[in-house]
Amino acid sequence: MTPYIKIQNIQVAQCLHQFIEQDVLPHSLISPTDFWQNFSTIIEKLTPINKALLATRDDLQASIDGWHQNNFGDNFDFSSYKQFLKDINYLVPEVDDFTITTENVDAELATMAGPQLVVPIMNARFAINAVNARWGSLYDALYGSDVISAENGAENAGGYNAVRGQKVIEFARQFLDQSIPLMAGSHVQAKHYKISDTHLTVTLESGETVRLENGDAFKGYQGAIDAPSALLFAHNGLHFEINFDENSVIAKSDQAGISDITLESALTTIMDCEDSVAAVDADDKVIAYKNWLGLMQGNLTTDLIKNGKTIQRTMAVDRQYQQTDGANLTLKGRSLMFVRNVGHLMTNNAILLADGSEVPEGIIDAMVTSLIASLNLQQTADTKTFCNSAEKSIYIVKPKMHGPEEVAFANTLFEQVEDALALTRNTIKMGIMDEERRTSVNLKACIAQAKSRVVFINTGFLDRTGDEIHTSMAAGIIAKKADIKLTPWISAYEDNNVDVGLACGFSGKAQIGKGMWPIPDQMLNMLATKINHVQAGANTAWVPSPTAATLHALHYHRENVFALQKKLMLRTPANLDDILTIPLAKDTNWSEQEISDELDNNAQGILGYVVRWIDQGVGCSKVLDINNVGLMEDRATLRISSQHMANWMKHKVCSEKQVLASLKKMAKTVDSQNKNDANYQPMASNFEKSIAFKAACDLVFLGTTQVNGYTEPLLHSYRLKVKQLA
Repeated sequence: MTPYIKIQNIQVAQCLHQFIEQDVLPHSLISPTDFWQNFSTIIEKLTPINKALLATRDDLQASIDGWHQNNFGDNFDFSSYKQFLKDINYLVPEVDDFTITTENVDAELATMAGPQLVVPIMNARFAINAVNARWGSLYDALYGSDVISAENGAENAGGYNAVRGQKVIEFARQFLDQSIPLMAGSHVQAKHYKISDTHLTVTLESGETVRLENGDAFKGYQGAIDAPSALLFAHNGLHFEINFDENSVIAKSDQAGISDITLESALTTIMDCEDSVAAVDADDKVIAYKNWLGLMQGNLTTDLIKNGKTIQRTMAVDRQYQQTDGANLTLKGRSLMFVRNVGHLMTNNAILLADGSEVPEGIIDAMVTSLIASLNLQQTADTKTFCNSAEKSIYIVKPKMHGPEEVAFANTLFEQVEDALALTRNTIKMGIMDEERRTSVNLKACIAQAKSRVVFINTGFLDRTGDEIHTSMAAGIIAKKADIKLTPWISAYEDNNVDVGLACGFSGKAQIGKGMWPIPDQMLNMLATKINHVQAGANTAWVPSPTAATLHALHYHRENVFALQKKLMLRTPANLDDILTIPLAKDTNWSEQEISDELDNNAQGILGYVVRWIDQGVGCSKVLDINNVGLMEDRATLRISSQHMANWMKHKVCSEKQVLASLKKMAKTVDSQNKNDANYQPMASNFEKSIAFKAACDLVFLGTTQVNGYTEPLLHSYRLKVKQLA
């Protein structure tokens, strides 16, 4: 049993109380008495409102289910459907044009464009790697990935391969020619880089000395002016270095002595308390909050063993340069951090109400993560060294909100937290995840509810599709997953996010984001296709690793996002009717094999993720798909797959017997894929006793009754069973 301490009208889990009292409040300007009294008041005031909003979700869904049942098949009329959504206030009235008024926004969000990492905050190693991914080696990213072909003796195996290394150098020289072209010749021909007076000169193989086409691109250097260790440049708002290390094996084989090119990469990172973690109780929440505290104080560390030696990873310090006029230049050494709180749905036993019921987890997250982040706003020696926000703002991503009322509630919650922590109004900035259907179709009205604190809107295809399926569960048979992407709503949804963001004045003030590249081992594919996110007008997009961040940064050198946004403002906005188009299958004359293949694909994806979540508490990891391709998975994938199978069962595309057979078949596949994991517990050897297998089955067979199609309630209950048995 979790021990609790009664304070005011709440009961706080002892582990959380001890953490806040001993680790956080001593560094805060808030007294323990004031903190707990204010916290208790917020919980008492806002918990009933939170519950009422969830009840509204249920009422709307019941109304939509009923309408589809009465207007099924040939009886469906789109104009009547749209009017019905307006009548029940699912579609809210249009709001007048406005421009967001958010102030004190850091440049990484407002005036810079670059990659964004999302990492599980409960994994300290991942968190440190992410925050340090602000800068990344282009040579390492190229050499260690499939961007560089292994053909013609360029294999990536054993020690350093000079043939592969030369391919890396050639690729990097092309990058230099594209980003900082010379007035004549090419960086391929460069033999020497020299700082002369206030500019940079480059000596070519011919002996000719040339300058950069844009002399202002050269920003400074490290080391001695006559023998610099790094030259700093800026292009499209992003910085990068040309590095020189005479001891490097690469530099020794390079005619210009270049040892590496270091790119400014992950401008921002979302430290995630939500979809990528398995935090189900007070103990788990404290792990998350402790890591957030370490990140805000700059003292989070983690140990790893490399070549038999223990190495301690720490957070990177800022980078120092000299300018040619003798002035110092400091650039941020770490990624700017958001923290993603949970949404409005879940509760957690970290804090109980007087009657013993659990408090909404989103309220707990808002207060505790803001308290911790407020420490970074206080000017101390540590926060000067590890300052997160130069503008003294706190950045919180708020996910899974349904419509303007729920955004308004989050805004009220942040206001009350600010008052409780004596923070200036709108210190807490809000990132709005555009991943639920009722938010997408009312996006402008949603933004209006947080127009003085919004700094981020972001599309998320998987969660958005999961909600699309659940909302329209009674409408008919949903298309195959691969075909859903080809239906009108998805492109309209993606365009609408950009159109509305630009119309509300986001350009130069806030982020417009796009979703994750899910295949961390396919960087060549990413480099070829993820440029689409930049060209869509997004000034950030999610990547699964520091390596991916460095490679995706190349896209922001190829395209000037803010120039693109000016052009996109002139296009015809996305059509609401397209967004409301339900992705029903047009032709359901599928063969038994086609149905079986679709079920197997869904079942394997569900089981591969659930088994680690339930048995090991791993909320995000690289999971092999049915074709043994590693995909970076979190709960969003699980939501779409479970809802898709539930829909097909509901509409008799397949039977429960077929689905169960597919789950059992794929359990054997997943067991085989994880046979080398010493911590893995096989499912197929005993289906009756495998808690993970039971969880996967419930996610599918109870899918139609799960609120908004969310997976969290079932996942949490089964994970708690495993923890209780441990």
